[in-house]
Amino acid sequence: MRPRVGVMLSGCGFLDGSEIHEATLTLLFLDQKGAETVCIAPCINQFDVVDHITKNAAGEKRNVMTESSRISRGDIRNVEDVHAKNLDVLIFPGGYGVAKSISDFAFRGALCAVTPEVGRLVSEMHQAGKPLGFICIASVIAAKVLGSFSPELTIGTDKATRDALIEMGARHMICKVNEIVVDEKNKIVSTPAYMLGPSISCVASGIEKLVSKVLEMRKR
Repeated sequence: MRPRVGVMLSGCGFLDGSEIHEATLTLLFLDQKGAETVCIAPCINQFDVVDHITKNAAGEKRNVMTESSRISRGDIRNVEDVHAKNLDVLIFPGGYGVAKSISDFAFRGALCAVTPEVGRLVSEMHQAGKPLGFICIASVIAAKVLGSFSPELTIGTDKATRDALIEMGARHMICKVNEIVVDEKNKIVSTPAYMLGPSISCVASGIEKLVSKVLEMRKR
């Protein structure tokens, strides 16, 4: 039976939503490995909308789920309707939507809050012993929701971000862009991706390893 893998999206575009390369690579590698993907997003307003040419706020209002559907080609589920019983694995691509819309980590650091339904699904998956994957800045979600379990995570080399993860209860591991950090106890896999960059080919290697590992964990 094909594994069902949830991919949690947070918009469309690295400055205000999901990092498109990371999300697309995740979907590509899942498809190549025969998984059934379920794209998921919360139906909430984005914190902001950024013009990716000027890097300035565009003064628009957009919906996280609607914007995420651009990546999923329209096939997307509201996180409110998804539960651990519906999935075998859950993966979070990065992008500032993770830190600005489905959490407020970008503004509050270790004191951040995670959108309740997103946090609920992460907790459900962990409690059910189902694998979780976190790419790039998305490791902040694991640290905040599962910090009491001392998850091993990577978030690149930025000291302030690393220190915030540690303050939330995570154990931070240094990791190259083309490698992964595996927490066998908590069934969590993470990779730094564009927290380190610098190119899509480097990022792709780490994401492919993450996808392979969470699918392997699912069989245990």
